[in-house]
Amino acid sequence: MSNIPETGRTRRVTIRLVVLQILVLSLLATLGGRLWYLQIRNAKEYTAKATGNHIREVVEPAVRGEILDASGRVLAGNETRLVVSVSRTSLLQMKDGGKAVLARLADVLGMPAKDVQEKVRLCDAKTPQPCWNGSPYQPIPVTKEATTQQAMQIMERREDFPGVTAQPTAVRRYTGAEGANLAQVLGYLSPVTDEEVSKTAAKSGLDRYLPADQIGRAGLESVYDRDLRGTAGITKLEVDNLGRVIGTAGAVAPQTGDNLVTSIDARVQKVVEDNLAQAMNDARNTFDKVTNRNYEADSGAAVVMDVHTGRIVAMASAPTYDPNLWVGGISGKDYQSLTSKESNFPLLNRAIQGQSAPGSTFKVISTTAAVQAGYPLDGTYPCPKSMTIGGREFKNFESESFGSISLEKALEVSCDTVFYGLANDQWMKDGGIKPKKEPADWFFKTAHEFGLGAKTGIDLPAEVTGRVPDRQWKQSFYDNNKDAWCAQAQKGGNSFSDQIARENCVDGYQMRAGDAVNFAIGQGDTLVTPVQMARIYSALANGGTFYRPTIAKAVISPGGDLVREIAPHEDAKFPGDQKLLSYINQATEGVVKSGTAAWKFTQAGWPQDKIALHAKTGTAEVEGKQTTSWLATYSKDYAIIMTISQGGTGSGGSGDAVRRIYQALYGVDDKGNVDNGKALLPTPQGELPKFNPDGTAIIKPASYTAAPAPAGPAAGSPASAPALVPAAALLDAGSAQAVPAPAFLDQAPPADRPASYTAADAALEPGRGPGRGRA
Repeated sequence: MSNIPETGRTRRVTIRLVVLQILVLSLLATLGGRLWYLQIRNAKEYTAKATGNHIREVVEPAVRGEILDASGRVLAGNETRLVVSVSRTSLLQMKDGGKAVLARLADVLGMPAKDVQEKVRLCDAKTPQPCWNGSPYQPIPVTKEATTQQAMQIMERREDFPGVTAQPTAVRRYTGAEGANLAQVLGYLSPVTDEEVSKTAAKSGLDRYLPADQIGRAGLESVYDRDLRGTAGITKLEVDNLGRVIGTAGAVAPQTGDNLVTSIDARVQKVVEDNLAQAMNDARNTFDKVTNRNYEADSGAAVVMDVHTGRIVAMASAPTYDPNLWVGGISGKDYQSLTSKESNFPLLNRAIQGQSAPGSTFKVISTTAAVQAGYPLDGTYPCPKSMTIGGREFKNFESESFGSISLEKALEVSCDTVFYGLANDQWMKDGGIKPKKEPADWFFKTAHEFGLGAKTGIDLPAEVTGRVPDRQWKQSFYDNNKDAWCAQAQKGGNSFSDQIARENCVDGYQMRAGDAVNFAIGQGDTLVTPVQMARIYSALANGGTFYRPTIAKAVISPGGDLVREIAPHEDAKFPGDQKLLSYINQATEGVVKSGTAAWKFTQAGWPQDKIALHAKTGTAEVEGKQTTSWLATYSKDYAIIMTISQGGTGSGGSGDAVRRIYQALYGVDDKGNVDNGKALLPTPQGELPKFNPDGTAIIKPASYTAAPAPAGPAAGSPASAPALVPAAALLDAGSAQAVPAPAFLDQAPPADRPASYTAADAALEPGRGPGRGRA
């Protein structure tokens, strides 16, 4: 007999069925709640998302605003070119990844297939340039130099070129107005990355990057990118589930970017670039008696500043390059040439990133420091041919001796031993090797008051600070380098660097007498940039105001209306009184009349009685390299600074070039005659250019063309230099740096390095000088 009840159920089965029913009901309740949540409570949100799945955005790039010089000449503009682009999305849908299409495209364009393939690959940590660092969903430009015939071949054979387009597009063009290069000042553009697009997706307007955007990565293009970029147009297309367009959901027209008016004068810029190039060329043909070879003159910079406003009239850096290399995507060969050590890093703007010891141009600061420390302005000071300090002999240039002289004469003849004596005496008063608890440190304090050791705030990215090697820096530098010094000391050796390492291993944190006296003549660990020196000498010229250097003057709408003016900004005042300032001005005029610069100015025909110039020469010594030429000058209107690495003496290396720049500015011929009709810019241009109703600038016709300088001996003799060589002739397409950062660099650098320290900066930062700063 069966024990199973007639109902077929046991109590256990019944319990299981009840539990199952509860679970089913719970799941149904949960599903119902979720459906209510999705379809009722959040219906609008998910409806919008669903609608978005059927909307595709087509981006129409905005026309970028122009960068203009002070008279309205276009320095960076736009032109229409036939651009051939490739869609990676289409290529990846092909069996071979689009290799056959790219090969056919390369054949039509007359390009190597490898170059085309490299241009459409995506950038990542393992992929070197060239590559595409923009959005992978945006068509990638392969060339912006296509001919009409090439474009027709592509468009007529669409079945052979799926995903390839050829259409007219506005692209950036760096015009080279008046022959000026301005590569480092203007900067360049590159596409936004997919990461940049994603990070700004929730933003709107200029704060949002779109896949088609090109943004400034260096120079003015970077700093004023928001003004120049404009707003891209967006057309929203409705598509079905197969991606076919079924309608338009709205459109926003693109808005052209604003124009940027700068203080640069393209004509003056051309003259400065040419004369810097000529000075470097002359130096390379001049024999250096110290190293028994010609000067290398491997790099240089020049700045022309309006002393009344701090505005930059011209800024040149060498070596340089053609900024149009970046337009349409830079080739692998060009990128390699711009970033190789052998090319000496032309992407660097040496006017704001090149730093070296200033040599005797620093002595105007030391004079101010000495007077502030209590040394009499009308006193006399010994100028022997050499001094022994801290067991070492410190010499004058060519061991000259001038007896007891005034501070004015010390500046005029650039007597080092006067400043050695002052600095050593002050070091002793501060306690010497065992300093007081709060030493006065007048020389270091005054250097900081002149703005050294800090950025000037110029409106260009990646400016470096230079260095004031004060006690705080010494301690920090010692902490960072003690282990390396001690390791070098243990190896023995008798080189200058080995001697320094042995000393520094023991007490490198101490401010020694040698450190103090070297600093007083702009040597040792002191580093400055040309723009810092331009700011200092402008303050001497204008009565004592330190202006913040600026290049941009105003932002102008596409229609020619003023959007905003960028006014001059006063940062500080000369730390001494007006009597001291007048004294220094008298001394620096003496440098031109009868001092270390006279043979390049008054003795070369400069009309000092008509246009008074002031100057201070500097020849900075750098361990392991030839001397660096510095020449700092000013008139009542302009400060002109020129420096050439491994370029010789201050006046010998840069004197002729700086004089010729003044000649062009004021219309002075080689005999000293002044013709205002031939002057490029006898007074700084204050007003903004006028604009036509269509937004184009009204440019006054040029009245002067710079004439070549007369032929003559090279830059080591008193005669005039040879005729000018165009800057373009000295462009080194293979010259370089790691790409500058696209924003001001304000993060704290290591104690012994400026912000954004790279291998390129190492090339610019010289070794420690042995302790001489010649005239």
